[in-house]
Amino acid sequence: MRTVKEISDLTGISVRTLHYYDEIGLLKPTKKSEAGYRLYDDKALETLQQILFFREFDIPLKEIKAVMEIPALERNQILTMQRKMLIAKKERMERLIASIDDIMKGENKMDFAIFSKTEIQEMFQTMLEHIPENIRNIAIKEFGSIEQWKAHYMEVVSSEKMQKSYAKVVEWYGGKDKFLSVAQNPISKEVAESYNKRLEDILQKLIAKQDCAVDSFEVKEIIGQYGFVMKQFSQIKEEKGLMLAQAQYYRNEKIKPMIDEKYGEGASDFFAQAIESFYEKV
Repeated sequence: MRTVKEISDLTGISVRTLHYYDEIGLLKPTKKSEAGYRLYDDKALETLQQILFFREFDIPLKEIKAVMEIPALERNQILTMQRKMLIAKKERMERLIASIDDIMKGENKMDFAIFSKTEIQEMFQTMLEHIPENIRNIAIKEFGSIEQWKAHYMEVVSSEKMQKSYAKVVEWYGGKDKFLSVAQNPISKEVAESYNKRLEDILQKLIAKQDCAVDSFEVKEIIGQYGFVMKQFSQIKEEKGLMLAQAQYYRNEKIKPMIDEKYGEGASDFFAQAIESFYEKV
């Protein structure tokens, strides 16, 4: 058993911090001595180490406590989670160090990467597991193998242009962790179909108001519904950026003919103007 002072000397964590961890239930002492002093065994020390791993990423103590208290999470699962986080941070630090080295050499190559190599690999694996079988087979046939497909995916997603695009998407989700969580846990096919039906119903209601001004109450009410469903469907924090991107989608010269053919002449411009009128004033 070790005292608070011994734990503090060993880890560099202040006695006051250890007392606070006890008060909030994050790290309770193994037992107390007859004199009332806190005592910690090796298991408690291991728990403290896991806490410090999470603190390395500036994760709030409340969230660390919630993770540590999940019954289904075993020691190795927590360590695996932390290992992935540390690898991602290590890769990010290596890129930053390389950028500093380049600047010192006079080669100012700024690094604006959003996702690490490890995270991109995990994104590909998730996509591979959830993509419809017929589309997966077509992709494998096109690229020659899963490995060649993966290499192409890694190259494209790692590009500066794609990383900058992802920066906007990550902002919609309220952070990279939220985006990755949604990406790694996609909704089921049945739920997706249900959302798509709701969105189609909304577009049919919207096109029926094409003769109304885009800033009229009738149109704004429907756009509000459109944004709400898109927010739920995409599981994002704020839908404004996504909806304005959707407006740009309707203005795409390759997309406009298909939209107009389906909903009628001028539908694409009407959809785009209605969305922009609603969200550019928000």
